[in-house]
Amino acid sequence: MSKKGTLNGTWESGTNAIKYRLPVIIFKDQNNRIFYCPSLDISGYGATENDAYLSFQVVLKEYFRYTTNKGTLAKDLQRLGWTLKKSLKSKATPPTLSSLLETNKDFSRIFNTYDFKKIEAEIDLPAIA
Repeated sequence: MSKKGTLNGTWESGTNAIKYRLPVIIFKDQNNRIFYCPSLDISGYGATENDAYLSFQVVLKEYFRYTTNKGTLAKDLQRLGWTLKKSLKSKATPPTLSSLLETNKDFSRIFNTYDFKKIEAEIDLPAIA
């Protein structure tokens, strides 16, 4: 994580990628630090913020690997509230935080229960047909 609070995430594949800046919420739950991306509904955790960041990177990579291998990435993004163009080779639109607060119970609970900080994550979303 950079000093400015930006998280850089890449997905390793031969596939082209489209860069997105997505919000990531960092909070403490008991003795763990949690990195949670409500736009993708994924999280990583660890004893320190760095451990949580590394865990989040693994989960992010595995999420994209699994959904692209199964051919379900577009369907899953739509389920999460993303607006897709004809294909993911064009830039899709992630859901707004306000819409996620209404539709995502986990995010709403985090938002209303925990002290957190929000950073912008630069995430490479696989461009698939």
